[in-house]
Amino acid sequence: MEPFTSDRLQLPRNMIENSMFEEEPDVVDLAKEPCLHPLEPDEVEYEPRGSRLLVRGLGEHEMDEDEEDYESSAKLLGMSFMNRSSGLRNNITGYRQGPDGPCSLPSGRTMLVCTFVLVVAVSVIMVIYLLPRCTFTKEGCHKKNQSMELIQPIATNGKLFPWAQIRLPQNIIPLQYELTIQPNLTTMKFKGSVEIKIQALKVTQNIILHSSGHNISKILFTSVVSKQEKQVEFLEYKFHDQIAIIAPEVLLDGHNYTLKIDYSANISNNYYGFYGVTYEDENKEEKYFAATQFEPLAARSAFPCFDEPAFKATFIIKIVREEHYTALSNMPKKSSVQIEDKLIKDEFFESVKMSTYLVAFIVGELKNMTQETNGTLVSIYTVPEKIDQVKPALDTAVKLLEFFQHYFEIDYPLQKLDLVAIPDIQAGAMENWGLITFREETLLYDNETSSVMDKKLVTRIIAHELAHQWFGNLVTMQWWNDLWLNEGFATFMEYFSLNKNFRHLSSYEDFLNARFMTMKKDSLNSSHPTSSSVQSSEQIEEMFDSLSYFKGASLLLMLKTFLTEDVFQHCIILYLQNYSYASIQSDDLWNTFNEVTKSLDVKKMMKTWTLQPGFPLVTVQRKGKQILVQQERFFLSTTDSGIHPLDSSHLWHIPLSYITSDCKAHDCPYVALLDKKSDVLNLTEEVQWVKFNVDMTGYYIVHYADHDWEALIQQLQRNISVLSDKDRAGLINNIFELSSLGKVPLKKAFDLIDYLGNETHTAPITEALFQTDLIYNLLEKIGELELAKRSVNRVAKLLQQHIQQQTWTDEGTLSKRELRSILLDFACTHHLENCTTDAMKLFQEWVDSKGTKRLPTDVMPVVFKVGAKTEAGWTFLFERYGSSESESERNKILEALASSEDVRKLHWLLKASLDGDIIRSQKLAMIIKIVGRSFAGHLLAWDFVKENWSRLIQKFHLGSYTIQSIVAGTTHLFATKTHLSEVKMFFEAQSETTARLRCVQEAIQIIQLNIQWMENHLKNLPLWL
Repeated sequence: MEPFTSDRLQLPRNMIENSMFEEEPDVVDLAKEPCLHPLEPDEVEYEPRGSRLLVRGLGEHEMDEDEEDYESSAKLLGMSFMNRSSGLRNNITGYRQGPDGPCSLPSGRTMLVCTFVLVVAVSVIMVIYLLPRCTFTKEGCHKKNQSMELIQPIATNGKLFPWAQIRLPQNIIPLQYELTIQPNLTTMKFKGSVEIKIQALKVTQNIILHSSGHNISKILFTSVVSKQEKQVEFLEYKFHDQIAIIAPEVLLDGHNYTLKIDYSANISNNYYGFYGVTYEDENKEEKYFAATQFEPLAARSAFPCFDEPAFKATFIIKIVREEHYTALSNMPKKSSVQIEDKLIKDEFFESVKMSTYLVAFIVGELKNMTQETNGTLVSIYTVPEKIDQVKPALDTAVKLLEFFQHYFEIDYPLQKLDLVAIPDIQAGAMENWGLITFREETLLYDNETSSVMDKKLVTRIIAHELAHQWFGNLVTMQWWNDLWLNEGFATFMEYFSLNKNFRHLSSYEDFLNARFMTMKKDSLNSSHPTSSSVQSSEQIEEMFDSLSYFKGASLLLMLKTFLTEDVFQHCIILYLQNYSYASIQSDDLWNTFNEVTKSLDVKKMMKTWTLQPGFPLVTVQRKGKQILVQQERFFLSTTDSGIHPLDSSHLWHIPLSYITSDCKAHDCPYVALLDKKSDVLNLTEEVQWVKFNVDMTGYYIVHYADHDWEALIQQLQRNISVLSDKDRAGLINNIFELSSLGKVPLKKAFDLIDYLGNETHTAPITEALFQTDLIYNLLEKIGELELAKRSVNRVAKLLQQHIQQQTWTDEGTLSKRELRSILLDFACTHHLENCTTDAMKLFQEWVDSKGTKRLPTDVMPVVFKVGAKTEAGWTFLFERYGSSESESERNKILEALASSEDVRKLHWLLKASLDGDIIRSQKLAMIIKIVGRSFAGHLLAWDFVKENWSRLIQKFHLGSYTIQSIVAGTTHLFATKTHLSEVKMFFEAQSETTARLRCVQEAIQIIQLNIQWMENHLKNLPLWL
């Protein structure tokens, strides 16, 4: 599965505190108006709770309580407090002066009543304080008695449930499922029947399997020996989504049996299980669509099953549908029979052996385009009106399918491969075997509105999901603790295959960017090992994070580079051959590598990377011809004494690579394995400089002695060509991260990027802009506007020539075009050169043509963002959003709309995307992230999340990638103790499970680090900028 994200992990800091206004704002339900434009000029302004604040750090001083200071604060947020503050001041005046004059004394009766009320209030508070926190949560205190539950779980009918663990017992395995589904897309209900052939591995009488949300009407049990069909009773334990079927006889070891279960259920209204979608076609007619999303734990909500990845079986799927719909499943269609008036029953061929989370079926109005390759029919499906946007995806899928079959030396085992664009899906895509589902923007490509970055996204996601057909589908992790075996390999092969087949896309830049992002997350104490023990649904959902995907992929890149590509390929081919159709653990992978490498213990080496969190900091000290290298954990930790690395017990086996100033092409890079705390490397001669972690292929950060940093800085000033663009980007990333750790002065990091005027590649410029934007966000949010402007001007001066050279076109290599988008966005955001003037001119010409004039796709997002700053521009874009058939264009428009400084509009967008009618809820996380980055919107976004938390975790499961993104996107700009306390208190008040979420712990630590970063650097920044 590919979680949808398009942003780097952001860690900016700022310094805004809530004030203590008592009133709640009047919230206008702006989404109820049926008109296209959501906001009329005469509507009441919405004032978010987050806008009730005092701004500190327009110095370090408190604001005064007069109207002038409220208005000053309001101007900073782009909103008006005048009416509210005047009313508040009048209320305060009325309170302070009674009819008897100022500060009149209360009567004795009043004092008595007040004393009584005070005693009652204190008593209530004490009772609340002494009760366990879980008393006030949705879960209640169920988990407090978990040890008792493990002994005697109680079924829904009050009887004892015969199984107490979350994981299913291993005494029964499924062999084959025959599943019939009849959905009604009007009532959003479905009827189902599943026949499961099982085999007993141990003597038992209880059959435990998963079922969630089903109304089970009948269960029949058949012994293969007796052939007698008997109706049996069952017990349900909802807390674990389990049912226990009580067999009428003892099940014998090695014998086969059959279960037939009839049931009905609702088609889900969120993004899990068998869920329904409504959308409008090109004629604005409402249409219905149903699709599945089973990974990780939702197959059990579509049909009773053994819903764990190790329980592989074959599947025969039958779908009963109305005749105007198309039904798809994993396998090709075997037959279609009319069974009633206007009802068709489609049966699909029996599947290969696979896990339940890979089962898929779709019912909807679809069109497709096909092409055959190597005996496999590849098809791209979409809603009929978008069929003209599928050809690029079809060409890409065919090319990549051929590449993977050749590279793995294993044919794709199915006769067909369908790739389907779903109108509404939470994930970026899902690798169901033979029936891959995608968001429309990750599969469809519109030549008029899709940019170079859209093209790269579509190609990358297709590559990821096709790689899963081998890594994940053919060979599957045994349990979710080893999710990285699926996602890490698919992510690695995604970038590897693009580099081999679509080199012009420069996908290595995205992979480099992803590694920087992941290492930022992995340096926190909320990190986790790549292979982590998980049990609960929340823990499993949380495994779908950047560590499973990008750290896993980064470790494989490091291993491939160390072993050489030929050896690496030999190992993974053997791995796939040895474990086809099996469920495996990490040790199985490393044992396979050891079969090939023999002299090198890959298993011992790689366990140091997968079984402990974090990554190493390698410190390099050069003295003459000797280089002393030392390792410790790169660990950001907040303490009273500052930020410093902790936990020296960690040890990695690090494949070091390095080059020197006198490297000969046939000698470099040099390679060494550091498997102890420190070691000495010997050079053949003295050199001017040394650079470790060549091309940033190793998953570690390097710190040099002062003179070596100076030597590298000087080399960049003289001639950048001796270091690759990946090395230059790595140096920028490492030195800024080390400045956060306190190892390097921030001034030295700014000294290093002074060479940027000579930079010619995208990756180093992108990394420099990302790092300096963190500092800009800090300064802007604490009110140090002049200092923020100076930080921008310093970078802008370095990039001035690059910015001036950019044209508002789609010309150049794909990497240069992507750089153009980045530089123009930077220039327009900070009003540099004539950027906003040029963008507004293009926007107005586009508006005057009623949107018919073609805009250069690479600069379209910048043009839209500038245009959306005006009332008329925002309105035109919103209307265009409703009429556009291009998801690429709609995404660019939505990003522009969410970049508005009008908090009424921002609040409406947030609410509309949560409701899911005008703006689909799959866009909510993106909108929250964009709003949460802005000065006007970041407090609004946090308030919105707090007020709608229960709806959010109902729509997107607790711990899911979407919830992770929402939590990070609304808290990463907080940098005060007040906000730290507020965030802690909010999540602790929800439930113990919520408070323990890794994304919550990560958010808290980021706030702490933001606070500390400002304390350490704010004073000296004026001297460095």
